[in-house]
Amino acid sequence: MANPTVNLDPNSPTPEPEYELEETQELNSDEGGELEEEEKEEDDDDTVSNPQTREGQSNATESLFRRMRSAPVPVRVHDVIVKGNEKTKDHIIEAEVEAVIREANTLQELLEASRVANSNLRALDIFDSVNITLDSGPPELPGTTNVVIEVVESKHPLTGQIGAYTRAEAKSSSVEASLKYKNIFGYGDIWDGSMVYGFDSSAEVGMGMYLPRFKGLSTPFSSRLYLSTQDWLEFSSYKERSLGLSLGLLSSKYHELVYTVAWRNLIDPSRLASESIRRQLGHSLLSALKYTFKYDQRDSYLRPTSGYAFTSTSQIGGLAPDSRSLRFLKQEIDLRCAVPFGFYKTALNFGVSGGVTFPWGSGYRNRASSVAERFFLGGNSSPVCSLGGPSALWGFNTRGLGPSEPRRKGDVERDFVGGDAAVTAFADLSFDLPLRWLRERGVHGHVFACAGNTAKLTENGFRNLSAPKLLETFRTSVGAGIVLPVTLFRVEINYCHILKKQEHDRAKSGFFLTFSA
Repeated sequence: MANPTVNLDPNSPTPEPEYELEETQELNSDEGGELEEEEKEEDDDDTVSNPQTREGQSNATESLFRRMRSAPVPVRVHDVIVKGNEKTKDHIIEAEVEAVIREANTLQELLEASRVANSNLRALDIFDSVNITLDSGPPELPGTTNVVIEVVESKHPLTGQIGAYTRAEAKSSSVEASLKYKNIFGYGDIWDGSMVYGFDSSAEVGMGMYLPRFKGLSTPFSSRLYLSTQDWLEFSSYKERSLGLSLGLLSSKYHELVYTVAWRNLIDPSRLASESIRRQLGHSLLSALKYTFKYDQRDSYLRPTSGYAFTSTSQIGGLAPDSRSLRFLKQEIDLRCAVPFGFYKTALNFGVSGGVTFPWGSGYRNRASSVAERFFLGGNSSPVCSLGGPSALWGFNTRGLGPSEPRRKGDVERDFVGGDAAVTAFADLSFDLPLRWLRERGVHGHVFACAGNTAKLTENGFRNLSAPKLLETFRTSVGAGIVLPVTLFRVEINYCHILKKQEHDRAKSGFFLTFSA
């Protein structure tokens, strides 16, 4: 008698399985809840007609459906069989599925585990298709099943892309190109090269490698060698050049650990930099370990209507025995929450972000922090999307607020030098628009308010800091606009009104077109 087997569709968004009939043995059971194997005598003279066979198969499938709906169906995984991998090593595929599949004790749990395993394999980005089937185990082992994984390896392992991007809030554009080669050695390895050129004279060239499993570790390993140039002449009178290597030591759903070593050089081609920026010019060594914890339970990244998110980033620099090594401690936190109102998809998003950086070592109280590690606020990107620390502030230009100093004599402009501490907060009320055509396409309205501030702590600056003074110098803005969500980012057309700013801040009221991801 034929046996119903489970065939999971890798593109299915829900764990609801499809069932097919194949010429395989049934899962054995007994009266206590396991499936029994029906004994069948083979006789050459008496054969079962095709209609009778199909009817028996249909009855067996319906019986299995009824049992799954009424109660858990005990089952045990006997073996995991991998097919179709001509280049990829078996242990790479098994490592992605064994942990979740072996823990399943019922058929219902196994179906959900198979869906997760399917998603894990597709996330490797080295297969064109993945199909997982549950077949019956050996007849002598009742209540067992074999998990059959069939993969189709990528027919085009070499891929590339090129595009032009614009950051309206920073008034900059760039051209980006990348080339990626997948699974060269059969370990799920991905090698890539990238190049970014900005029309503001910024550029970056990088080469990277990613391994889903490294030396038996349960987390992926990644490395990246990069050479970059960042142009901050317009805002802070310096250019930053870096040659570095970053190593991804730990990467999981909630945790990430990255070590970075880089040789950094700050220069001032304009020769107009302020006094504090001039003291920062020259070579330095960055040797830092950064740990990030991220927990995000929001129902959407682009338009959250319920849930909450929290992220914490801790960084320590100065892990190299070199006098030019930057020694600093840096901590950032970000908390977000979305509260649904229950009508017109109305939801209130609000969040608070904060960060602090401080040098460590002998004489740390009298030393200035590295300008590249300080906090700079501003930019019209939406804080609803960003998650990772204080940065964006509606209505204020990029690096457009905070501590600033006059440039050399003969220049009326000022350098924004950043702060050692920063805090921002926002509230955003989103709602559907009354036109059905707009609602069907996700176009919605929102009203918002935000506030933020930065402060200097190093060089005994904390002695002049007080809570009343910090609150008195807070920058605030309010506004309203229309949001046009697309697949990977959201476009906002906003009118922003500046409620409060300080003397040298770069901010203005008016209409803004922004892109946020």
